[in-house]
Amino acid sequence: MSISFKSSFKSLALLSVSLVALAGCSGKSNESQTSATPTPATSSSATPTASASASGDLLASITKAGKIKIGLMGTYAPYNFLNDKHEVDGFDADVAKQVAQRLGVQVDFITGEFSGLIEGLQAGKYDALVSQVTITDDRKKTMDFSTPYIKNSVNVIVKNDNTTIKAIEDFKGKKVGVGLGTNDETYLREVVLPKVGNFNIATYNDVITSLTDLNVGRIDATINNVFAIQPLVEKNNFKIKTVGPAIKDDYAGIAVRKNNPQLIEAINKALADMKTDGTFKEIFQKWFKVDPNI
Repeated sequence: MSISFKSSFKSLALLSVSLVALAGCSGKSNESQTSATPTPATSSSATPTASASASGDLLASITKAGKIKIGLMGTYAPYNFLNDKHEVDGFDADVAKQVAQRLGVQVDFITGEFSGLIEGLQAGKYDALVSQVTITDDRKKTMDFSTPYIKNSVNVIVKNDNTTIKAIEDFKGKKVGVGLGTNDETYLREVVLPKVGNFNIATYNDVITSLTDLNVGRIDATINNVFAIQPLVEKNNFKIKTVGPAIKDDYAGIAVRKNNPQLIEAINKALADMKTDGTFKEIFQKWFKVDPNI
C-alpha cells in the first residue's frame, strides 16, 4: 500500500527513528573545518600520527593533542549539517561533542563527501567518523566500530503519482537512484539486482540532487530513510512518498582506524555513560522528537 510521505513520516516516528547515510562519494572533495569546544584543550596542538595509530596508541595522541578530529558530511540534516552560523550542527555533531567532552578533549569537525571521509580516515586525516557510517562485515575489515548508536531503516521512495513501484521487485526495467559509495549502493548491486533482475542504478554525490531527479522524473525511485530526507522534502516541496515496509535495517557506529582498542573502549564507555545518565536520550529527542531506538 502506498503511503503519503508526511503520513509515513509520522507513523514511522511512533515506531522508531530510521537513519541511513545517503551521501556522495568522490575522489574530489571540497572540505571545510569547524571546531567545537566541549572542554578546554589539555595541551599542545600536536596531531595523532599514523605510527601512533598503528601501535594502538591513538587515544594517547588525541589526549596529548587535546583534540579529536571528527569527519562527517556536513550536508545531511538533521544528522550533520552547517547551521546559519556556519557551525557543524545536528544529531551526529551533538553525539561527537559529548564523546569528546567525556574524553576530556576538544572536537575538530572536518566535513567532506562520504567516500572522502573513509579514505581520509585510513590516511590519518581524521581520528574518527561520526557520520551515520553503517557497520558492515566488509567495512570491519578495514576499520573498527564503536557499539551501534542508532538503528537505520531504509524505504523505497517514489513520486506521489507513481503507481507502478510498490516494492523492490518492481525495480526491474526502472532507473533507481542511490548514494555513491554508500551501503545502500552495495545493497542494490549485491542483493536487489541479482534478485529482481535488470534495472539501471544512478549514483549521486548528494541527497538533494537525487531527490530533485526523483521529483522531476529523471529516476523512477530511490531508497533512503524518510527521517533523513524529511527536511529536504519539506523545504523543497518535493512530491514524493514511501511505499511498502522498510526493506532493511542497518546499524551505524563511530568508525576509527584498525588496531586502536583503547580509543574504541573509551568511545564505547562514553556512549554507555551518555545512555546511563540520560544525555543520549536528550540528544535523540532534541533532533527526532522520539525516544532512542537502540
